[in-house]
Amino acid sequence: MTLAQIPASQRQVSFARRPIGTPTEDCFTLATVPVGRPGPGQVLVRNDVLSVDPYIRMRMEEKDSYAPVMRIGDVLVGRTVGQVVESHADGFVEGQWVVGRLGWQDYSVASPAELQLVDVSAAPATAYLGALGSTGITAWVGLHAFGKPKAGETVLVSAASGAVGSVVGQLARLHGCRAVGIAGGAAKCELVRSAYGFDDCIDYRAPDFAEALRRALPQGVDVYFDNVGGPILDAVLPLCNNFARIPLCGLVSQYNATEPYGMKNLREVFNRRVTIRGFVLSDHKDLWPQASAALAGAYAAGRLQYRETITEGLENAPRAFIDMLAGANVGKQLVRLRPAA
Repeated sequence: MTLAQIPASQRQVSFARRPIGTPTEDCFTLATVPVGRPGPGQVLVRNDVLSVDPYIRMRMEEKDSYAPVMRIGDVLVGRTVGQVVESHADGFVEGQWVVGRLGWQDYSVASPAELQLVDVSAAPATAYLGALGSTGITAWVGLHAFGKPKAGETVLVSAASGAVGSVVGQLARLHGCRAVGIAGGAAKCELVRSAYGFDDCIDYRAPDFAEALRRALPQGVDVYFDNVGGPILDAVLPLCNNFARIPLCGLVSQYNATEPYGMKNLREVFNRRVTIRGFVLSDHKDLWPQASAALAGAYAAGRLQYRETITEGLENAPRAFIDMLAGANVGKQLVRLRPAA
């Protein structure tokens, strides 16, 4: 793309209204705005694919969580993969592929510190938004830094068909552990077993979920990688072995709740001396290189599989986000901003 081909305007999605419970499409506004131009030390990125992620739901609240709340009118932010189309920064040239936490928009002006160069000859560009990007790194850091699995132990994973959970189970298997997943519906459970190689997967929607979970865990749970919280966490606690570890990656079952879930089995944390550790990936940047190298090696060896759900068009990003919160996606939920090459 030459400078003459860069359009004057672009599409952009902004935050329009705080939701009560589940977000609706009127919480978002799609507008046409000018394309910014980079100054000295900056680049202009054409965003090709956008990741929509659950943490955005927390930023819609009136109270800060680990990330600051959005103000009405703010541009939605998410990880994108795209190409540099204009550069005034050392180390970046037109045509390079980059990942950054940019905007829900067609083009973004960014500084080098906001961008990571990626090799699209080694893996598809979208993989760097998922298994080979921050999603996979989240799985690696949570499992190894806080789950601390040992070969032969049992690792249980909720949201096991999702982008993070599917990687956790595969990493656990590579580490010599037994991996058991929890997912919603028979089709997702079959995917977890057949595509991701988990030893078993339990459907949390099944009427006999609690009993099926117990049967699948005859040796108990040593590591529970939790992405959902709520009743499923409650059901898992009595199955934990002494000194079990629970890396708490997310609480997706609670993001749309108007009242917090009241835990019933919290005493098991004391009884079994369980460690529950919430973690946020940005606190552990020192581990990113090690995690990235491990993920890239597993992928190159054919031992790391991933799936994507791709929605076409920025105008459909709000609906993709809402559906993702409801569990409609398989793997990483992405939005393609322009037709695939």
